[in-house]
Amino acid sequence: MKIVITTLLLLVSGIVAAQSDTALIRKHLEKLTLTDKYRNYEFPEQLNKTADYIKKEFEKYADTVYYQVYKVHDATYKNVIAVFAPDKPKTVVVGAHYDVCGNQQGADDNASGVTGLLELARIFDTLTFEDRMELVAYTLEEPPFFRTDYMGSYVHAKSLVDEKRDVKGMIVLEMIGYFSDEKKSQEYPLGLLKLFYGGKGNYITVVNKFSKGKFAKRFLKGMKLSNKKSDQSNIDVKAFTGPKNLTGIDFSDHLNYWKFGFSACMVTDTSFYRNKNYHQKTDKMGTLNIPRMAMVIDAVVESLVNSK
Repeated sequence: MKIVITTLLLLVSGIVAAQSDTALIRKHLEKLTLTDKYRNYEFPEQLNKTADYIKKEFEKYADTVYYQVYKVHDATYKNVIAVFAPDKPKTVVVGAHYDVCGNQQGADDNASGVTGLLELARIFDTLTFEDRMELVAYTLEEPPFFRTDYMGSYVHAKSLVDEKRDVKGMIVLEMIGYFSDEKKSQEYPLGLLKLFYGGKGNYITVVNKFSKGKFAKRFLKGMKLSNKKSDQSNIDVKAFTGPKNLTGIDFSDHLNYWKFGFSACMVTDTSFYRNKNYHQKTDKMGTLNIPRMAMVIDAVVESLVNSK
């Protein structure tokens, strides 16, 4: 049976409420995780099959879609880039990595983030933006390439500098699908933080460093405003700002945009501080909360539309 896609866009008091499609979210998660081989650097052919799927989905909605191709040790790897409003002078980047660590499905890390990108592409097609919007699916975020110049996000961030692009800011979607209402389901790098954020892993976090920059500040404000809707379609959003050397604060692709001086932040379910399936074979689709994932995606759209 053909999936009927419905998107509801309401403009109420300047706030856009975008309705993500949970059936499509499930479909994308299945396509990304249930593969013959694993999405890691040792299986570049599987990574490239995944890139092909992402590109095909992007092409349904974006003005321009292309691969950013580079080689590592004689193997070819690809970032996949979708562009909306290509003629606008300033650029906003939203990214997520599609590779996994080791031989596992990587449903939360990071099929959830890539699924977020694919839903953003569908919703972006219905909107008008003041800025050039780039959705980027990165390769090679995971070890052994993490913190090296071989990361797909490093390649992309450097290309922005080389092209002298006017970059307003960047957001990375890093693990956005795992939630728990159980007591003591949320841990922290510092025990004291539990007093401020609580012991339940039932919220989404926007992670920033000190001196986060104007774009990251405005994006965070927009995410917090999404909490104030009167219905039950919103996700609780909490902010975390800390020193750059705090464990976990730069554990994703935004670190390379920080490296080049861009204002960037991470949207995350807090990774291993909550999800004990992190980098394990148990990181499977059945552990994810798809309705809450949809709420996170909606909040990101709302914030981007309203973060001028």
